Amino acid sequence: MTFLMFLAGLALLILGADLLVRGASRLSLSLGIAPLVVGLTVVAFGTSAPELAVSVKGALDGQTDLALGNVVGSNIFNVLFILGVSALLAPLVVDRQLIRQEVPIMIGLSAMVVWMATDLRLSFLDGALLLGALLAYILLLYRQGTRAAPAEVADALLTNHPGLLSRLPVQLALIVVGLGMLVLGSRWLVDAATVVATMLGVSPLVIGLTIVSAGTSLPEVATSVIAALRGEREIAVGNVLGSGIFNLGAVLGISAMVSGTGLQVPASLLAFDLPVMLAVAVACLPVLFTGHLIARWEGAVFLGYYVAYTVYLVLNAQAHDALDEFTLVMQTVVIPLTALTLAAVAWRESSRWRRTRG
Repeated sequence: MTFLMFLAGLALLILGADLLVRGASRLSLSLGIAPLVVGLTVVAFGTSAPELAVSVKGALDGQTDLALGNVVGSNIFNVLFILGVSALLAPLVVDRQLIRQEVPIMIGLSAMVVWMATDLRLSFLDGALLLGALLAYILLLYRQGTRAAPAEVADALLTNHPGLLSRLPVQLALIVVGLGMLVLGSRWLVDAATVVATMLGVSPLVIGLTIVSAGTSLPEVATSVIAALRGEREIAVGNVLGSGIFNLGAVLGISAMVSGTGLQVPASLLAFDLPVMLAVAVACLPVLFTGHLIARWEGAVFLGYYVAYTVYLVLNAQAHDALDEFTLVMQTVVIPLTALTLAAVAWRESSRWRRTRG
């Protein structure tokens, strides 16, 4: 029954997110908001709605490890796994705006969270600051979107408003039903994950960092992979970055605000997983900078690092004898080689850019 509840929870989260995205995106376009803004906000934020539902439910129930692990694990999963798989399917073209604006914002929010967590607690004020930063970002996108040509919005309306979906009551109904399914699905998923963690003797933090974070990120997986296969590769990257910003600003911010005593940050999360999340965000900069393209080999590196991260969590949870050797190899060989490779590629691209400007 626990396994069936877990699967049913995931199914409700995915379907609810899909309905929410459909309804909200049509409603936004009806209000005359540019498609680029819709993609970076409604689509990206809508696919992150499962993370919001699960983390807020966990915070309200006092399961702060699950709430924190879900956000941190989802951001690591989004960049390393989703971009990795999408780039392996097709090299991802990156819009210059994402490099100049979205990546620095995600890095800044990640650094804010790490700094706020140094006292091993995310307070109500910390959550309010994160949510305020997200609202400022949304306002920035809205102002950028209102500058779009009316013809661009009109074309999007013609393309995306077929039949019943063009009617306001239908759009609102999709949003309400989607939200309801997210709430119910999050309850089943959290309850099942807690039972599994108890049965296996695995901490809720590890369950949140792996199973729950990957499960709630399935809408992002589907969106980015389908976008890559259809040749809409900028959507694949924008969805991941927008979702990461939403996770930090809204999911973590609201969870900290609704939790009565704030979110208690485990020392292990501050020592390892939060720095990994920040490093993953920073790693986007040289990768996206190199030719404004995520090549297949870079996607393979991302995917390999996610596998290594998951292996580390499993070995650490089991206190396995191979943990020390695995950590040593990653710290002394794999990570330095990757850093040198990315630095060399970035230097080559910057030299090419200077020659072109000269």
